[in-house]
Amino acid sequence: MANPFEKPIYITSPLLPNAEDAANKISEIWESGQITNNGKQHKELTEQLEAYLQAPHLSLFNNGTLALLLGLKALGLTGEVITTPFTFPATVQALDWNGLTPVFCDIDPITLNIDASKIEALITERTSAILAVHVFGNPCDVEQIGKIAEKYKLKVIYDGAHVFGAKLNGRPISDFGDMTMFSFHATKLFNTIEGGALSVKSEDVLKKLNLLKNFGILNPEEVVLSGLNAKMNEVQAGIGIEVLKLVEEERSKRHQLMKLYEHNLAEIPGIRPITVLEGEESSYQYFVIEVDEQEFGFSRDWLHRELEKYNVYTRKYFYPLCSDFEWYRQLESAKPENLPKAQKAVKEVLSMPYYGKLPLEAVNQICQLIKELQQSSKALTRI
Repeated sequence: MANPFEKPIYITSPLLPNAEDAANKISEIWESGQITNNGKQHKELTEQLEAYLQAPHLSLFNNGTLALLLGLKALGLTGEVITTPFTFPATVQALDWNGLTPVFCDIDPITLNIDASKIEALITERTSAILAVHVFGNPCDVEQIGKIAEKYKLKVIYDGAHVFGAKLNGRPISDFGDMTMFSFHATKLFNTIEGGALSVKSEDVLKKLNLLKNFGILNPEEVVLSGLNAKMNEVQAGIGIEVLKLVEEERSKRHQLMKLYEHNLAEIPGIRPITVLEGEESSYQYFVIEVDEQEFGFSRDWLHRELEKYNVYTRKYFYPLCSDFEWYRQLESAKPENLPKAQKAVKEVLSMPYYGKLPLEAVNQICQLIKELQQSSKALTRI
């Protein structure tokens, strides 16, 4: 079989301003003499993101993990937090660093988000919050989660690393819950190279966050909280200002790529796109498929390995499950038999190459390659 790709097709490519614009921005920062501590770039990016995300109380951080870690601390959580096993390690690691015990809840097999119908049965007198993840840009069942939280007086935190700019029925995603974390890592739709933010409902919580990310320093003579250094610097913020100018065009390109993937993959039995959205404005963060081994004829892992032979790099995202980490295995909620949907999904999900610079023809070729790999390998097994 001919290989259509001489050069590697990677899973993503960072959205970057042109070098001249980036150099001009850095020159501006150098001329100011201020490279951190809430400078001009930091303030401008905060205002621009508050407007873009329709999030009036936003705090910037040097990465999303520290944003989430300090967000949990700002809410004063204790005991247990109900969360999903199907997420990036940072979600549950933020719980660890706050001395909180995760209680793993199984996922919905269609959206791969936490299954809201299973949350209530896991609530105990030690439960203080629900930490849900909008997986691959698809919003959680925010209405049901909100009702449960109100009934039991729980805080709701959303890991929104995948939902920059997403909306649900016209409402910005940060409207839901007490707090939403956004990641601005280089692999995300919008990036500040490294970075993150928290959108919160309460101005008091916002003030606390701004103290926590700067060592708890209130003024030159008072330290009022035990905090960390989690501030976004001026270079990160400046690059973010330039990247934000490119986001709408990038979203448009990714929309085209998504539709083309969906059209081509519909012809291949056993492949289901996860990112088919209804009533939602997508973040266009990832394009992810689920490989049904019985229907497709081969496993997700087989397809992952075969595509790599042809210079197409995919990712088994999220793999492994957080509940399978050695330090969680003793938890009752982490037992595989309590998480059957998550255990199934983690063996079937594959994140595909997806970024604005990816040519449409490359998507056609990738989908054709999947079809040919399936057909030729099935033919060989029949011999």
